[in-house]
Order: sequence, then structure tokens, then C-alpha cells
Amino acid sequence: MQSPVRFSSCRGVAFEIKPHSNPFTLSPVPEEPTGSSSFWFSWFQGNSSKVFPSTTIQRSVSRASSHFCDLEDDEDEDDIIFQILEEGKQEEIKEFTPNPLPSASKREQAPKPARKPESRLSVILLDQGLFTVYKRLFVVSLTLNITALVLAATSHFPYARNRAALFSIANILALTLCRSEAFLRVVFWLAVKVLGRSWIPLPIKTATTSLLQSLGGIHSSCGVASIAWLIYALVLTLKDRENTSSEIIAVASTILSLLCLSALAAFPLIRHLHHNVFERTHRFAGWIALGLLWAFVILTISYDPKTKSYSSELGSRLIKQQEFWFTVAITVLIIIPWVTVRRVPVKLSSPSGHASIIKFQGGVKSGILGRISPSPFSEWHAFGIISDGKTEHMMLAGAVGDFTKSLVSNPPSHLWVRQVHFAGLPYLVNMYDRVLLVATGSGICVFLSFLLQPSKADVCVLWVAKGIEQNFGKEIKEMMSGHPKDKVIVHDTAVLGRPNVSQMSVDTAKKWGAEVVIVTSNPEGSRDVVNACKAAGISAFGPIWDS
Repeated sequence: MQSPVRFSSCRGVAFEIKPHSNPFTLSPVPEEPTGSSSFWFSWFQGNSSKVFPSTTIQRSVSRASSHFCDLEDDEDEDDIIFQILEEGKQEEIKEFTPNPLPSASKREQAPKPARKPESRLSVILLDQGLFTVYKRLFVVSLTLNITALVLAATSHFPYARNRAALFSIANILALTLCRSEAFLRVVFWLAVKVLGRSWIPLPIKTATTSLLQSLGGIHSSCGVASIAWLIYALVLTLKDRENTSSEIIAVASTILSLLCLSALAAFPLIRHLHHNVFERTHRFAGWIALGLLWAFVILTISYDPKTKSYSSELGSRLIKQQEFWFTVAITVLIIIPWVTVRRVPVKLSSPSGHASIIKFQGGVKSGILGRISPSPFSEWHAFGIISDGKTEHMMLAGAVGDFTKSLVSNPPSHLWVRQVHFAGLPYLVNMYDRVLLVATGSGICVFLSFLLQPSKADVCVLWVAKGIEQNFGKEIKEMMSGHPKDKVIVHDTAVLGRPNVSQMSVDTAKKWGAEVVIVTSNPEGSRDVVNACKAAGISAFGPIWDS
């Protein structure tokens, strides 16, 4: 049997997929129309939200059934964030009073044509499309670096030729910024603060959303570029070996080896088949490389090629060098999340054997995500946060992996947390005036805060799940209750059957007058909803790989 494929999004959702029958019957949607009235906006908005392939989700053997879509980008390889539990004899479901749309009727489903199984590599690299914003940013960033490198090598860019190591460090700083949760929290806040006004044209908002969601493309390309620049710097150094020291060459070569190791571990196929290897390699190789980078900067600045010795008067020379300040910035960005790590008390409850609710002290703004860990140096798991913004917040974790299952079977009294919560796609809801939020299963967790606390955006929530109270508990059910029928639409598949989620989303978005649709579902479901909305002329975003 084919082993599972695992997808993760550094700022979004992680999924594991196995080739079984599709849990939802979704009608095919037309392809996106080509062309745009504005080149620049279409450049950003292009297929940015095409997510994942036409494979399907594992069904486990269980009588209780629900959809799970948890935000765990650092889960073990065998963890799955979105799971459809196998239907058996259904137990009696308590009445919930859902508000379905006519298109949600089980009788209206159209059989979905069988799709040819795809290889892991095509699933990871090609299914999002060849011209997504992520790939465009990767190509543009890498092209700029390669162009500068070629000019330097041909003596048309003397500054870069003389400071090749600086360009490598600058790329490391850029890729660190693209993954710094503290820095991006500020960037997302500024985007909402500046663009979250009714008079700002919608294309500017959606283009910004596409850009911020796809910063992983810059991160990846800068990683490749930093290796290229460091190789070039080493070649130049070896050609001029008389004016350098063997220590500098050794340190630079070790840094290059660590960068290559990190890049290899981050290769999509390796990353998804061996996620823990990727995570730990990236973390520990990065820390070692950072320490060696400090050694490299100090050695190169203090070395005197005339005397072939190291100067003891280093302080005044260091602060005048760009390499020093770039390295300081990289160090600060990397340290910030770790100095906020705390072991905090938690309260856990399990509404069923398939999910747990983790409660923490302190209110959190809507659209924010957080990371928790049983052991801070081994693994971190990201979840959407539910909060009324006042006294406490909580996370909804589907019991689908080793860590999340242990929360149900052996609830801990304390967990490690990063007190710097991070912003992702849901945070950008506040940039718009009217938004449709579409969720399946426990993907609802990141959207519940918009119902519990005041929000600039007027949101409508569409939730498709199975066995609402049975699997998610009375507390979650009550959070969804008491809202206007046109604002909260709950489709319990245990009562109403499986719907055409894509068509429901399009119909609801039109009825609500939504400027944009944001979906959190399994990879295929997210992609189909996004494509259906775009085909209907509605801007839509869902989780993408390595966002």
C-alpha cells in the first residue's frame, strides 16, 4: 500500500493524505478565467490559493465520525491534521438546528469522476500550478540574485565581487525575516492597519493577501541564493589564499555544508516524507551555522593579511562593518521566539475520544495562531486560537497524531508555549469589510474568535462537520448558537448528509455579499472551494504549501 503523503504549511495547515475515496462529493468546477484587467494585481492574485492535489483522505475505523483540520505544521510524520473517520452505525445525534442552503441537499450531489493517482513529487510540486504567487516570488528573488552574481563574476559589479560573503549573509537575513513570527506579526498588523479601510480598492487588498501568504517563496529562494553567494565567496578566497587564513576557510566551508544540509532537508519530497528530520535539521543546523557565522565575521574583520595575524583591537572595526549588523539582526530575530518560551498550566477536556480542548489563561485577538509543545527542543505544534479576547483562550486539537492523541489519553497539567503568537491568513480577515469564512471539521477553531469578539470585518461563517456536539462538545456548539441565521450556517453531515461544499460556498458568498472567501479545509476541499469561488468572480484564499 502506498505510504501517506504529508503536507505542511509553515504558517497554515498541515495535512497527511492517503489514496482512498473522497469524503466529500464535490462537483467539478471550471478552470480559472485567464487574463486580468491589471497586470500587477493579477501577478499577485494568480493561482496563489491553489493548494493541493486530487488525492483523498484516510478513513479510520470508528463509529463516531467528524472532520479534523488542525493547524499542526510540526506534527510527527504519522500525524494527520485533517481526518474523516469512517461512517458506521450512527448514534443518536442531538438536535442542533442547522441552517443549510438549498444547494447542500444530499440528493443534489453529483458523482465525482475518478481521478488518476498522482506521484508524490507531482502532488507536492505541480498541483498548486506552475505560476502561483509562491513560485513567482521564488523565481523573481532567485533571478535577481543570480543576475547580481553573474555581474559580479564578470567584473561588472565590483561591490558584489568584493563583498560576496556580505551578499550571502544578506540573503540569510532576508530568509530569516520571512520566517520570523515576531517580525511578521508586525507586518500583518501594519497591513491590516493601513489597508483595512473601506475606501482601499479590493484588488490592492487581495494582492497584499496573496503576497503575505506566499512569503515562503522568498524564504526558499534566499536560502538557495545564500549558498550560491557563499560558494562564490569561497572560490574567490581560495584564488587569493595568500591573503586569508586557513581558519576562515574552514569556518566558511563548515557554514556552507550546514546550509546545504538544511536546504536538502527542506526539499519538498524529503520534507514531507521525513518531517521530523527536516524540522530538527533546520533548527539545530541553523543554530550551529549562526554560531559559526559569528566566528566567521569576527575572524574576517580582525584578520590582517599584511601581518597574517588577528588584531586585538576589534570593537571599533566591528561596528563599522555591515556583516556585523546583519548578523546581529539575524541573531535577534532567531532568539526572540525562544526567550518567550514558558511552561504554563493548562486545562484539558475531551468532548469525545477524537478531540481535546486545551484552555490557557489570557485573552487573544481574533485570527491569531499559537504553538505548544510537550518538550520545547523536540517538537512544536501550531493550532488556531479560540478566544473572546478577555480572560482566556483555547485550542481545539483533533486526536489524530501521537501528540494530540496523548492529550486525550493522558492529559498534561502543563504545556510549553511560545508567548509570541503569530499571524497567518485568518488574521487578514480584518483587512476586509465583508468576509465568508468556510471551515470543515476542527478547522473552525481559528474562525470562532470572529464570532466571540468584536471584529472590523462583518463575517459569515459556514461550517461543515459531522456530529457537532458528539465530536466537538457542548461548549463549541454553544459558541456557534445564538447568531443570526444568515451569519452562521452549520451543516451537520450526520443529519443532512455530505454537501457540495464548493457550491455552498459560492451561493453563501453571493448571498452574503462577501468581498473575499477564506477557507480552512483538507487540501482538495480548500482547492475546490477556492477554484469555484474564483470561477464565480469571487476572491478566495485557502492554505497553501509552505506559505
